[in-house]
Amino acid sequence: MIRGSIPALVTPFKDGTVDRAALKALVEWHIAEGSHGLVPVGTTGESPTLSHAEHEMVVEEVVQAAAGRVPVIAGAGSNNTAETVRLMQHAEKVGADAALVVTPYYNKPTQAGLIAHFTAAHDCCELPIIIYNIPGRSAVDMSPATMGELSKLPRIIGVKDATGDLSRVPQQRITCGTDFIQLSGEDGTALGFNAHGGRGCISVTANVAPRLCAEFQEATLAGDYAKALDYQDRLMPLHLAIFLEPGVAGAKYAMSRLGKCAEEVRSPLTLVSEPIRAKIDDAMRHAGLLN
Repeated sequence: MIRGSIPALVTPFKDGTVDRAALKALVEWHIAEGSHGLVPVGTTGESPTLSHAEHEMVVEEVVQAAAGRVPVIAGAGSNNTAETVRLMQHAEKVGADAALVVTPYYNKPTQAGLIAHFTAAHDCCELPIIIYNIPGRSAVDMSPATMGELSKLPRIIGVKDATGDLSRVPQQRITCGTDFIQLSGEDGTALGFNAHGGRGCISVTANVAPRLCAEFQEATLAGDYAKALDYQDRLMPLHLAIFLEPGVAGAKYAMSRLGKCAEEVRSPLTLVSEPIRAKIDDAMRHAGLLN
């Protein structure tokens, strides 16, 4: 079942290439820390700067390392429908449990265009799809009505909602039904998201604090919001600090402080600046991750 804390995995690099050993170690760490699933090669996995061969290799490595212990939701998004179809088919071939498909960015399709794009992705194979709606980056917003139409397709099973609008959760419960899996795409509002009917979060912060994020999600899903608030208070400074500069760079810097991977990112991203490093360190101390 897709639920709970699902890290949007970073792709570790070493001297410009994907660090496979570090990637496999991250999978083991996340599972040991209680993460409920994994998303390789989403935006946090630096999918825009991975080659097609690297993208496919990362998905395959994560599927093999997870070995069925947690669901693997493979990033398969593109603003090119044909490329999305190819990535979907590859993810199915190597054994992913589902695919994360973003609304096509930059092209700015109409709602009818979104329906056509996601229908093509749905029909190309048997892999379940989580829609990724992030209008702040893609420049197109899938409406609750459109999502409701797409939810009628049997393998479009949920959404990663990064609109930041908590009213979308009840709206989408009405248009898509209560069985439609709604996952937050924004760590800072994940508590409220679940209170409105969400089932988890595809999380950037969970790269750095997987156990805390998993325990936070368990508390919300059990309806223990007092306990969840305690976790929220510990994690909020980290949610904020990681995104003071691009979140991938912030997460990788924090992970390097924990010895989990190098902080290396690919251009046009750059390493986080010294003032932001200090803020991330402070937030990690606040969360109890550093002395």
